[in-house]
Formats: sequence, structure tokens, C-alpha cells
Amino acid sequence: MDQSLIFDLELINKYDYAGPRYTSYPTAPQFHDKFGQSEYRQAAELSNHTGRPLSLYFHIPFCDTVCFYCACNKIATKDRGMAIGYLQHLYREIAMQGEVFSRDRQVEQLHWGGGTPTFISHDQMRELMEVTREHFNLLDDDTGEYSIEIDPREATAETIKLLRDIGFNRLSLGVQDLDPRVQKAVNRIQSEAETLAVLEAARKYGFRSMSIDLIYGLPFQTADSFVRTLDRIIEVGADRLSVFNYAHLPEKFKPQRRIAEDDLPSPGEKLDILNTTIEHLTEAGYVYIGMDHFARPDDELAVAQREGSLYRNFQGYSTHSDCDLVAMGITSISMIGAVYSQNMRTLEDYYSRIDSNQLPQFRGIELSRDDLIRRDLITQLICNFELNYKSLESRWDIRFSEYFADELDRLPGMVQDGLLRMDSGGLQVLPSGRLLIRNICMVFDTYLPAERQGSGFSRVI
Repeated sequence: MDQSLIFDLELINKYDYAGPRYTSYPTAPQFHDKFGQSEYRQAAELSNHTGRPLSLYFHIPFCDTVCFYCACNKIATKDRGMAIGYLQHLYREIAMQGEVFSRDRQVEQLHWGGGTPTFISHDQMRELMEVTREHFNLLDDDTGEYSIEIDPREATAETIKLLRDIGFNRLSLGVQDLDPRVQKAVNRIQSEAETLAVLEAARKYGFRSMSIDLIYGLPFQTADSFVRTLDRIIEVGADRLSVFNYAHLPEKFKPQRRIAEDDLPSPGEKLDILNTTIEHLTEAGYVYIGMDHFARPDDELAVAQREGSLYRNFQGYSTHSDCDLVAMGITSISMIGAVYSQNMRTLEDYYSRIDSNQLPQFRGIELSRDDLIRRDLITQLICNFELNYKSLESRWDIRFSEYFADELDRLPGMVQDGLLRMDSGGLQVLPSGRLLIRNICMVFDTYLPAERQGSGFSRVI
């Protein structure tokens, strides 16, 4: 498979409008409060009959300080005691969820996200994993994909050793930018030494994969300054990089109001940073996986993409497409068979539901057959940059040309612009179209026309 990428400024300017990131289809705006515990339990029972493995996600919402760019669901606090009550309720949810799913289903994936999972103490980390092991069938042979998000300011070499000892084998580091001026402007002061110390400890204690998160479009960034950060990251040998576009939406995310708009790069400067980043990482041997992600060519994600088996869910790209995702903690979203289910968003509501001995879902959606077909199609495009009509027809007993007649009529413009190739056998996204894969997927999104006005989606580039 050709995993090359072409930065075409003219095409980017033409297609750079807002749209979903497709961590799910249908996307979150379609979730509704008529979906409740009975629907969730029914979906879990059906999934138990399949025997599929599980993926577990735990949301730890606390952060010691707020980063001004952040749009995540988090609680900024200096009070470490807040984690005590939260974990007590999380343990009770783990027990309730464990009763819903068959004990013999192995947990092939596990992820702690946030917020900042390393906000909790070492003893609490160990206890959380022990409680999880009591109620779910965790793997003991290190073959699972067990990952955690790390804030280098919150982690020592001792922390990294502990995480390896309790079963983690992958980590993701939030870095964003190594430039002190940029860090000060977004309230994330993090020395290069802190970041490198965590990476060195991870290598020492045998972590299998290390990913680094960067953001372009932050205050005072230039292409030259961002290259200096990239150079240091390349030197330390990260296996994967996520280079996210900063979406400035101060009307939606209050911390962003503390970023001075005059300090942000212009749209043209942002594109220059992106273009330079692509060139620099390509020269260093990384391949573009899609949706801001790069990886070494021998990384599992890159291999899975070449083999056509890459997958995408709420945690990003994955090689485990056969897992049901059970998400725990506030705001987290589960994906069980043909349903999505989201937990309560606030501590008060989450605690109240758990204290009532009820699962904490507050909304979700049961996918229709059409939703499932389109989810399959969008997943193929956004993960593997190609779509084979016959394979989709075989899985869903449809005739592609008839089922998607309207969508096919809307694609010739993209074909003419060089985003994709279309023939009787399928679609192939070309190197010039890979940065714009969201635009191509949006053609097949039946909900999008109704959602475009005031949707709050980020811009594609």
C-alpha cells in the first residue's frame, strides 16, 4: 500500500471547512436521552453471546493545572483528595459493569485517559488495576495493548516502573511544544528534561510503544520553532506522533479565552507549520496514518494499515477491531455491538447514579442497519484510504451502486480535484486527498446536512 502524502495548498483551502472527526458514526450529536440502562444491558447480553474480547477505558478527569488550549472533559484542581471519592465510585461502576459482561471475555485492550491519569497516587494506581482485575479477565502474559496517557510533569522514573509492573506496556506523552514561550502562553510549563526523563524510563523498563502528542497552531508558533520541537522528538525515537490542529473555540471552551487571539499564527502560518511538519516527519521515515497521526513504518498501526486491518474508535486508531469497548468514569463513551452509550458528565450526577446502584449512562444511540453500513464504509475510508465495493456488498447484502447512488453522484468533483480515484471496483484515496479524508467521509454521512448549522465541529485542517 502506498502510504505517501501530498500537501496541496490549493485543495486544502478549497475543502477546509468544519466537519466531524469520526471517532464514531453516527457522531455524538445524534446521541439521545431515550437510550438508557435497559438498552445498554440488552446490547451487553447480545455481545456476550459473540464471545468477542473487550477493550476497557477509564476516564480520570483531574488535572493539577489547566492548559489554556484544552478542550477535554477535565476538572482542574490542586486537591488530590478529590480522587478518593471519585475512585470509590469508579470501583463500584467497575463491579457493576463486571456483572454485565461475561467473565470469560478477555481484555485485549485497556486504556487510562483524562484529564491526567497520573494525577492519582501510586497506591491508587495499583489499587485501580487490582479492582479491575477482580471484575474483568485481564491478560497476564503482556500480549494485551494496555496503555496510559502520561503528563511528564506528574511522573517520575518510579511512576513509570510502577505502571510497567501493574501491566501497562504502552504510553502516550502530552508534550504539545518544547518552546518555553509557547508553553508559557498556554500555561503548560514542561521542561525538555522532564519529557526526556519519562521517555528514558519507559525504554529502561520495557514499554513496547511510546507516542507523543504535539499541537500546531498555538500562540507564537512558527514553522521554524516547531521544527526544533520535532527534531528533539525525532531524536528520542518516538514510535508514534499525534500532531493535532489547535481549534480556537473560546465561546465553547472557557480556558481558551485566556489565549490572546493576536498571538495565534495566521491561517497561512498554520498551514506552513503543517506542511513543514509533514515534510520533516516524512524525511525522518515516518508514514502518515491519517487524522493527525504519524508512525514508524514498522509500527503496528502502519503495518495494520498496509494490511487493511486498521480500526478507529473513541481512543483513536487501533489494531483491535473485534473488541467491544466498555468505558467507565464520567463522560466516557462505550461502544457495545450496535450501540453507543455515554456516562454522566458531572461528578454530582455520576455519584448520584452510582449511589443509587445504577449504571451511570445518560444518553446513547442504537444504530440502525443503515448506520452500521455507513459506519463500516467510513471506517474503511478513514483507516485504510480505500473502499472495495464487493467486500461491503458481501458483508451487507447490498448493491453499492444502488444503495449509494446519491453519494456517488457527489464524488466526481473530488475525483476531478485529485482527492480520490473511483472505478467500478471501489474508491481509492490519493496522496493529495489524505489530509482531506474527513471531507470524503462527510459525503456518506446522512446526518451531516442537518447538523452543519452551529454544529461546533472543528475545521478539517
